Amino acid sequence: MRALLFIAALALSAGPALAGPVTLRANPVDDDGRVTLGDIFDGAGAASGVVVASRAGPSVVFEAGQLQALAARSGLQWANPQNLRRVVVRHALLASGAPAATATPAGTTMRPAAVAGATAAVLTYARNIAAGDVIQPEDVVWTDVQSHLATGGGPSDAEEVVGLSARRALRAGAVVGARDLARPQVIARNDTVQVAFASGGVTLTVTGRAQRGAAVGEVVAITNLTSGRTIEAVASGPGRAVAGPEAQAARSSQFAAVR
Repeated sequence: MRALLFIAALALSAGPALAGPVTLRANPVDDDGRVTLGDIFDGAGAASGVVVASRAGPSVVFEAGQLQALAARSGLQWANPQNLRRVVVRHALLASGAPAATATPAGTTMRPAAVAGATAAVLTYARNIAAGDVIQPEDVVWTDVQSHLATGGGPSDAEEVVGLSARRALRAGAVVGARDLARPQVIARNDTVQVAFASGGVTLTVTGRAQRGAAVGEVVAITNLTSGRTIEAVASGPGRAVAGPEAQAARSSQFAAVR
């Protein structure tokens, strides 16, 4: 009997991890700007109140794979039997029975077409982001906002911001701006750095101290701990930099990646 009670207690304490399969609502809506798993799925159970996005405009657009991952974090399994690519959650007052999900080419993360009228689709933060946090795919969602809030020069593809780090604290629902994010630093000021010089098949490595922080591909001044001389190198990874011919190649490849 004690064993049975213990197993039952474990099952109850597991909470949403045992919630199991869920079904996408026919027309997902929210009425307060806080989009929850219960707004999106039937059968969400104890995970119904989990907030997965903030809606700043008439709707929030999720990539289907992103939505599956968010559901799985709370123990929910959505099989996506219709093979949808995007799911739209609209303001309850504006839904009017419009279709909730639309099929788009597999793998696309591009900006959805702007809604007719005085709104535009922009990339917004799905949660509060702390300074230094690295942006993950589930951290950004497409949202329809009033056109005057759609600042020029914003990203046209979610892939442009995934992997970047926040320069400052960012609020859920805010429009993603180019000045919000930067490539994550792999070298911090005063870090000990191994600098590799490679030329003609010969590589020489020296140890130095970084004079400032740098992301991959950025130039950083390194003071040689043995000679005291300061050289310019290019950050190539955590605690690593290159100088000489490889430095220019590292910068060129980084510029190509940014474009």
